[in-house]
Amino acid sequence: MKKIFTIIVLFFIIFLPSNSAEKVVYLDVEKIMQESSPGKSIISQLKKKREISISNLKKKEKEIFEKEKKLISQKNVLSQEEFEKKLKDLRGDITNFQKDRNKKINEINKSRISATTKLLKKLTPILEDYSNKNSIRIIVQKKNIVMGKKEDDITKDILDLVNQKIKNIKID
Repeated sequence: MKKIFTIIVLFFIIFLPSNSAEKVVYLDVEKIMQESSPGKSIISQLKKKREISISNLKKKEKEIFEKEKKLISQKNVLSQEEFEKKLKDLRGDITNFQKDRNKKINEINKSRISATTKLLKKLTPILEDYSNKNSIRIIVQKKNIVMGKKEDDITKDILDLVNQKIKNIKID
């Protein structure tokens, strides 16, 4: 449905009569997110956060594995009731580990979405200013374009402006 709507909108943009001084251009927002200074800053901050989480989770996983090995080695020494109790504790630890892992994944995803939203909010005034200065009527995302002329791609210009005006973005 979304693609059909995009195609219809683009059809009207292309074929409706327009003022020749104003034009339609496209922008590769993904490239801005990946190659701009603030985009790279977001990526590196998220990478550090993910690495710290992975390191902590690996430590917990190793502790659980050691606890499991110890329990298996004590199986014949412990009474059945004691073994069942320790096995139940181990299963609880595994459940808590899985919950922690999912929580960390969700936190990182939320941070990524939040940082991306911040970057897009800071990108909007830059696009508005660029559009006014260059008599641009509409800026469309490149992912929604089937075909377009290279000279209508403003990604490099916007990338330069973003690098000048936004230094970095802090993630939550």
